[in-house]
Amino acid sequence: MSNILSPRIGIAGITGRLGQLCAEEAGPHLAGGLSRTADPARHITSEADALGRECDVIIDVSHASLVPTHARAFTQAGCAWVLGTTGLDAAAQHAVEQAAEHIAVLQAANFSPALTMLLSLARQLGAALPDYDAEIVETHHRQKLDAPSGTALAIGRAVAAGREAEFEQVKRLDQNGKRPDGAIGFASLRGGQVIGEHELRFLTTDEEITLSHRALDRRVFARGALKAALWLAQPHRKAGLYSMQDVLNTP
Repeated sequence: MSNILSPRIGIAGITGRLGQLCAEEAGPHLAGGLSRTADPARHITSEADALGRECDVIIDVSHASLVPTHARAFTQAGCAWVLGTTGLDAAAQHAVEQAAEHIAVLQAANFSPALTMLLSLARQLGAALPDYDAEIVETHHRQKLDAPSGTALAIGRAVAAGREAEFEQVKRLDQNGKRPDGAIGFASLRGGQVIGEHELRFLTTDEEITLSHRALDRRVFARGALKAALWLAQPHRKAGLYSMQDVLNTP
């Protein structure tokens, strides 16, 4: 592995909007990228294992369908893996967890430091207000593929964790019918070029508290991903599954 002060960083999904920003933020740390179409002149390969061999850590902002392949390739290469791809199915998530048994993996639905703090607050409020109705509303640009967003689901999981509830049993995606007690509801809006807005509301008959986050510039995610990559690439970092809470040292 290279010197801790200058880890070699690769970007999976380097030709996408967020991938390009991650490459810009990586600057001199950038060792290459991964895309469906190789471009040797720009140090972009189409082979995940090839990029893995050249890097200490890879920031992955590609597509959910590629996660199992990347898990195998990066594990075999022995490089750390910062995964920001959302919309994973059960098989892909299992592949991530298996990889974390052998390499350091940091998985985050959102790399924003402020949003990471919101997740911590969501857990605390979920524990403190167990009888309040919890509703999550998210808005994104019209090109976004998954709904609810990975960040919205992460907020819901944080609330459920605070309540010591099984998230899959309390999440409510279908808003038809009477609202069940203890449910965590989701609403998704798509339009224009909204980068990302999330609102968590706790409501009862006589009061309401709301937490909200709005991304003003997509670069905040790239900067957070770089922070995560530099943290994960430290030589003493052991194999395991980490989060942005670990990077920011928040509960």
